[in-house]
Amino acid sequence: MTDARLPLLREIEVMDEHGVRRTIAIPAEQALTVFVDRRELVTLMTLGAMPELLVLGWLRNQRLIASPDEIESITVDWEVGAAAVRTRAGIADLDARTGRRVVTTGCGQGTVFGDLMAQIDGIRLPAPEQARLRQGALVAMLETMRQTDSIHRRAGSVHGCALFSADGRERLMFVEDVGRHNAIDTISGWMALHGIDGGDKVFYTTGRLTSEMVMKSAHMGVPIIVSRNGVTQMGHDLAARLGMTLFGRAANRHFLCYTGFDRFDSEPEPQRAPVRVVAG
Repeated sequence: MTDARLPLLREIEVMDEHGVRRTIAIPAEQALTVFVDRRELVTLMTLGAMPELLVLGWLRNQRLIASPDEIESITVDWEVGAAAVRTRAGIADLDARTGRRVVTTGCGQGTVFGDLMAQIDGIRLPAPEQARLRQGALVAMLETMRQTDSIHRRAGSVHGCALFSADGRERLMFVEDVGRHNAIDTISGWMALHGIDGGDKVFYTTGRLTSEMVMKSAHMGVPIIVSRNGVTQMGHDLAARLGMTLFGRAANRHFLCYTGFDRFDSEPEPQRAPVRVVAG
């Protein structure tokens, strides 16, 4: 694989409400068109932080490949804005598998090919007694993310995703991109490349938990998801169907557990007594 990462920020001049001109940083979005064995499949809008892992994870999450061993090379060339993927033996039924496409709404529009939703019944995640999360570990994760020096903190306009060990002590991978779909695909590519199993991991995202985000996490084998944002109805229903645990509105020490309570070891903090206001 090449290593064609780009600068993630670009400086521009702006004028504020006081008529003062100043320089700020904005995310440097790029278009990257993916070709597989010379066939154009999709154009991804990305920061270009780890484009090769993004492409690998996208192929994996679209179920076009099952293992990195099927790939001979991934070459990214930003002069033409293209990623050329060469497989070892081609992808069987590529026309049929990419012919039916659903473009999802939201940040960095996701693309779901054909029958991915039909494949979820074949997913087997670890049992609740094998994959759990303590409240203290969840709070530690949220504190790690709060202290992260991120692109979002400096420039906004991006989403971040991370992969944690279930004890909350180690953040294994963190990436930001213009959309949450790209960020989770990049983490998926990293997991595939390094042979990382998702069963004892927790996935964190700043983006909302739609059905596609839940589905991708399930395909990665990760049974527990934490979001700073909320959950959609389809995301909730899909997670319940798969036996996944979803946390949303998670920041500082606050959170909501939407599904999968049996994976969560609650350590409730005492509720503060309401403050009485007495008129003087």
